[in-house]
Amino acid sequence: MAAPVLRGVRESLRRVGLTTAPRRHRHKKKWATTEPKFPATRLALQSFDMTYSIQFGDLWPSIRVSLLSEQKYGALVNNFASWHHVIAELEQLSAKDFVNEAFCHWKLESNNRQLAALAPASWTYSPNLRCFTFAKGDVSRFPRARLGSLGILDYYLMDASSLLPVLALGLQPGDTVLDLCAAPGGKTLALLQTGCCANLAANDVSTSRTGRLQKVLHSYVPQDIRDKNRVRVTSWDGRKWGELEGDTYDRVQIEDLTGFRNLFMDTFFFFPSCQVGELVIPNLMANFGPMYFCKLHRLT
Repeated sequence: MAAPVLRGVRESLRRVGLTTAPRRHRHKKKWATTEPKFPATRLALQSFDMTYSIQFGDLWPSIRVSLLSEQKYGALVNNFASWHHVIAELEQLSAKDFVNEAFCHWKLESNNRQLAALAPASWTYSPNLRCFTFAKGDVSRFPRARLGSLGILDYYLMDASSLLPVLALGLQPGDTVLDLCAAPGGKTLALLQTGCCANLAANDVSTSRTGRLQKVLHSYVPQDIRDKNRVRVTSWDGRKWGELEGDTYDRVQIEDLTGFRNLFMDTFFFFPSCQVGELVIPNLMANFGPMYFCKLHRLT
């Protein structure tokens, strides 16, 4: 019964000059298909351009190109492995230990009053930290780390600028250290390399990232050190750390790190207009960062 009725409707429409398109030719306009599509990366770049072109001014085009280029890495030597052989292999690649080189240069020039005045007064250098990088403009890459004779990896590839906050701490033997944003593990591993941490709390709010941190520790730190409870991995909200372990930090102030910039300016490119702390910005000649850090000093 329905078929004759539909047939009659079509005939009536045909007589008055109205026709219906076959089902396969019907088109329903949809906003998602008719509006222009922009990939998320393009939208992100537009947002970056609007925000950071104001903050960095003429430096932004260079920073933008560097961020879109292949990142440069440093090789943090694992002191728990056979580090003498590791250093020899890295030196054969024409890489240099930028930490040791910077402080050797500072010691040679220590008689210069101006340079001595620019050095961080309350900062001490840990000779246990060794991180190799290629010279500015050298885009060579380090090979992947290999398992050493002790069953742990020889070195850790990381953004070398991530080592600067660890250096700025000026750790002393027996210190208790808290790393609130520990994952993926580069800074935590560097803190352990100093040999100064009696206890280290490595925290990250993301449980998936703390899983990666655990893998790094298992790959680079011997089991006996992990078993001695020297490293405690947690996944708490760092904003509530005072409620979890209160009365740990009473008052703090920000220390001047001007000398720090002068010490490592041969390896990194620092943002010249940073008023508080230091900011390493990417540059095609030294594509490390971005990395912002400042030093808080406890007031007694």
